[in-house]
Amino acid sequence: MWRHPCEDFRVSGVKYFSRHEGEVNCCSFSPDCQILLTCSDDGGLYLWRAATGKLLAKVRGHAGPVKCCVFSKDGRFFASASHDCSVGIWLTSSVERVRALTGHARSVETVSFSVDSKWLVSGGWDNTALLWDTETGLKMRELLGHSAAVQSSAFSTDSRFLATGSWDHSVKLWGLSGDKEVVTLDGHQGNVACLCFSTTGMLASGSWDGTVRVWSPQRRVCVFVLGGGDRAWVRCVVFSRDGLVLASTAEGDTVKMWDMADGRCLKRLQGHKDSAYGCVFSPSGALLTTGSDQLDLGEEEDEDSGEQEEEDQEKKKQPGRRQGVKHGEERPGQAGHANAPFWEPSGP
Repeated sequence: MWRHPCEDFRVSGVKYFSRHEGEVNCCSFSPDCQILLTCSDDGGLYLWRAATGKLLAKVRGHAGPVKCCVFSKDGRFFASASHDCSVGIWLTSSVERVRALTGHARSVETVSFSVDSKWLVSGGWDNTALLWDTETGLKMRELLGHSAAVQSSAFSTDSRFLATGSWDHSVKLWGLSGDKEVVTLDGHQGNVACLCFSTTGMLASGSWDGTVRVWSPQRRVCVFVLGGGDRAWVRCVVFSRDGLVLASTAEGDTVKMWDMADGRCLKRLQGHKDSAYGCVFSPSGALLTTGSDQLDLGEEEDEDSGEQEEEDQEKKKQPGRRQGVKHGEERPGQAGHANAPFWEPSGP
């Protein structure tokens, strides 16, 4: 009997990236799958060697929690959105910030690159989304229409549309070529926290009403309503590269995998000790990584966190400078160590 490839996903060789000092809000693979980028409430951006878990760089530059991070499609840049009301564009090769974009009046919650990397969109608590030229850093368009904070954004894979999700419970589709028609997709009963386009042209939206909705932007209809029974806040949605599978994370320790042919739940992955906040497939589709706020990393998980720099090994020997927290221990003034485990398929 034929089995969906997603059904072979299992917990195998999980790596914990546990150097964060706050909740992991977002994670992103570089296009070549060599680097994993994460951002945290501790105000930092972290670049990791994906294969080993080695911390390559910890980047500072924002004056507040970093809420979102993403690589450009060509891998040359990565971008960050922060509570400090700014957006950063960084050069991947040198981790140097090349643009500091200011224009939002309140916290920036989301940032996304277009497929050709020419455009960047940001959205935040000022109820606006801003479209930027990545080369010049100039603001090209102000997208007005939401009546509450813009919490999520995504470009379609053909760059014809931009989607934004808001605390006003709606998804808006903005035309980027020809006429600039704005389409509103209604149906959620809570704020729309995450969005993702598939390569097949579908759009997924996740909401704090506990559901994931899959839309056909061309027909402007909802194709599937996924979940909702447990009313768990949906934090992140992401399509596999071929668009056949959708992964979602929500309050609770479970990551769900959905079949886009019929909307059924194919797999539930468990491995977090706390709510899973972010998830992303590797470009090949062979690995899935998720991030959470996990306060009590144990000895085994610390050992799996990968190679550490020599200076950090020295810090481990000093009281109060441990990279992880043992069971039952607390570190004063720290929100907790977040982690990002990998999942991989168990067979072909």
